[in-house]
Amino acid sequence: MASLPTARPVSGGFVRPATLIAALLAFALASVVPATVAHAQLLTFPTVPKQQKKPRLPQRAGQDQMLVQAQRIDYDYINHRVAAVGNVQIFYQGSTLEADRVVYDEKTKRLHAEGTVRLTDEYGNVTNTNSLDLNENFRDGFIDSLHVDTADRTRMAAASATRTAGTYTVFESGVYTACEPCKDNPKKPPLWQVKAARIIHDQGEKMMYFESARFELFGFPIAYFPYFSAPDPTVKRKTGFLVPTIRHNSIYGAAVSVPYYWALAPNYDATFAPMITTKQGVLLQGEFRQRLANGSYAIRAAGISQLDKDYFDAGAPGHRTNRGSIESTGRFALNQQWVWGWQGVLLSDRSFLADYKPSLSAYKNNTDPTNLGLPGLSEATSQIYITGQGDRSYFDARAIHYYGFSNQDSQKQLPIIHPVIDYNYTHKNPVLGGELSHRFNFVSLTRSNADFDAVSSFASQTGACSQTADPAVKNRSNCLLRGAPGTYNRFSAETSWKKTIIDSYGQMFTPFASVRMDASERQTDNEIGVSNYLTTGDSTLVRGMPTIGMEYRYPFISVQSWGSQTFEPIAQVIARPNETQIGKWQNEDAQSFTFDDTNLLKVDKFSGWDRAEGGGRANVAVQYTAQANSGGTFSALFGQSYHLFGQNSFAQTDPTNTALQSGIDTDRSDYVARFSLQPNRTYKFTSRFRFDHDDFAVQRMELEASASFDRWSFSALYGDYAAQPALGFLERRQGLLGTARYKLTENWVAYGSLLYDLKAEKFNSTSFGVGYIDDCVILALNYATSYSYDVNGSNPQRVSTVMLQLSFRTLGGSAVSQSTSHTNSNYTY
Repeated sequence: MASLPTARPVSGGFVRPATLIAALLAFALASVVPATVAHAQLLTFPTVPKQQKKPRLPQRAGQDQMLVQAQRIDYDYINHRVAAVGNVQIFYQGSTLEADRVVYDEKTKRLHAEGTVRLTDEYGNVTNTNSLDLNENFRDGFIDSLHVDTADRTRMAAASATRTAGTYTVFESGVYTACEPCKDNPKKPPLWQVKAARIIHDQGEKMMYFESARFELFGFPIAYFPYFSAPDPTVKRKTGFLVPTIRHNSIYGAAVSVPYYWALAPNYDATFAPMITTKQGVLLQGEFRQRLANGSYAIRAAGISQLDKDYFDAGAPGHRTNRGSIESTGRFALNQQWVWGWQGVLLSDRSFLADYKPSLSAYKNNTDPTNLGLPGLSEATSQIYITGQGDRSYFDARAIHYYGFSNQDSQKQLPIIHPVIDYNYTHKNPVLGGELSHRFNFVSLTRSNADFDAVSSFASQTGACSQTADPAVKNRSNCLLRGAPGTYNRFSAETSWKKTIIDSYGQMFTPFASVRMDASERQTDNEIGVSNYLTTGDSTLVRGMPTIGMEYRYPFISVQSWGSQTFEPIAQVIARPNETQIGKWQNEDAQSFTFDDTNLLKVDKFSGWDRAEGGGRANVAVQYTAQANSGGTFSALFGQSYHLFGQNSFAQTDPTNTALQSGIDTDRSDYVARFSLQPNRTYKFTSRFRFDHDDFAVQRMELEASASFDRWSFSALYGDYAAQPALGFLERRQGLLGTARYKLTENWVAYGSLLYDLKAEKFNSTSFGVGYIDDCVILALNYATSYSYDVNGSNPQRVSTVMLQLSFRTLGGSAVSQSTSHTNSNYTY
């Protein structure tokens, strides 16, 4: 069975030092024999007279043959010694010993290597020393002034080392680090290192014990430990304490957590991580993980009995004594094409994870120092799924439960999906000379209460869209029905065909055709105001949508000395009947709609299956691309859509007012455009526009720019969006999102991000910090702010977080953070 991910415990401190390779003192010289002078060969010995018996290096029966190479072999018959001298190289069972001189004393049964001694074992670990001395059985010995480079790029040095009983090795004045030496000054201390008076390695237990140890960072000692222990580098998982974490939060005060890890078996383990707080008591946390032959799963739990529940306002989610969570994730492969799995969470209340951020939670905030936004938690998703993918097919089925964390979320308004299924298949062989494909979708969901959304200032101020409000004011001018109460089932199937024909002039004709069928069955509860949007009770609907059309493209290509240009007019003509039963179908997956360059040339521009575009339509566009030989590119697209006949689907109202005031709800749509320029690898500019079809006024604009240099990079996005009262956007919206990163030195970096509301003249979120990052350490200090709102979208609560993160390669890491919350209705931070 495969092993679980690495978990390295530390007892009494931070450090997980490297160990001297076990083979260092029990290496291949256990069966060394000499080679003939000045030649390398397999073991052969000349016959010597009995009166002058030649001293021999020890041999063991049944061992693999050894290759010894040296400039010469010296025999001392009187003292019974044999010496290999000059560029000695001994190869045995994947290990290599190099030395200036190797001497074996047959009387004392000791072997001594001296000069520049270098041992490379079969795993790639390299040991350098001035001298090495072993006893007869080569299990015990002494090494002077050694330096070890392991295969995982850890390093260790010591003044001397002694091995006894074939198991214990004692390093005197030892030093351990996982940092590369400075290229410009190899004698300079590494970024961090651990120095100890004595380091004892128990090979049988695979543990390292440190005595009188101090931890140095940037050459300065920052911590001292009289004694601590850690597993040696060969151990990937071992029972013991992990690195502690320290936090401070206005909710629970100061807190410290010292996780304890159990390596129960090679393929499963457990972690217990109680967090002791000064204000709320002890938060208990635990996790169990297991990896099986075809997958893995994990179970996590956290809980606390709060000492001061009154810190939270009465009625707030946190105003309770007992709070907690249970989470589980799993993923298993059925074969090479199919996988199944789950993700689940049970919570005592919506704000538990955001308030306590359990360290073992799958929903904890990302502490990556380069994650500028430090995003908060929005929702928890519980689901079980099965997915299969072939060369030309895809299947996905999943049942989903959403748990909203925002104060604006009402759990009874969120749907339970049981299930949603998607299947796509494309035929391998052409059909009528073209490509034939099929798509299927099935969804079944239940919602307890109706989800109304205010779209007028009157509704926002008076609460006219609340669950118990007067049904007379619940209409499309005041409220949208985002979700209907009851059960909704829909099955959709579509078969499509298309073929591209290129004539002798280079013109591209693509005829296409499709037929789609939808059937739905729903039981809509007669909740207050729902009947103003949908018929309540049981209903069954069926609709069909056949489509035929033609796409035309004629690319003109010009090749110049500086590069090439392509000018391409594009036209689509689509014929189909009207969309039927608009407003009678429940709209769950097609509420999001933005008319821009990305969907101008789509046959059906709706985002989901619950709406089906109907009526005759023509889409036209002009696309231009310039490609310079130097690598720079410029591209542009400009186009418009026309309603030709029948009913314009985008001008019709449904319970969510989808596509109203979108720019395509008129017979002649707004103009859409995209311009993109990337002159080189450094700069990139992209802009998207939607212009009014009458006066060319800007209805939608996005300007995005990014640059990346050797030492700094930035990106900025400016958005300007016209009001859409039918969707609840009563005023024009303008905002700026920016990120920046500056490399102060080779390893030091400063970074930041912000989201600024230009209309409200306030920051919605900010984040900035500074960090040191290299191959062996991460040190970062971050500050971030974000906002949350109550159920009415008012009374913003600002959450400010300061986080110090420190992580050492091979030792693990820890983070110290402090979060504070403030409530003020007039924040302009």
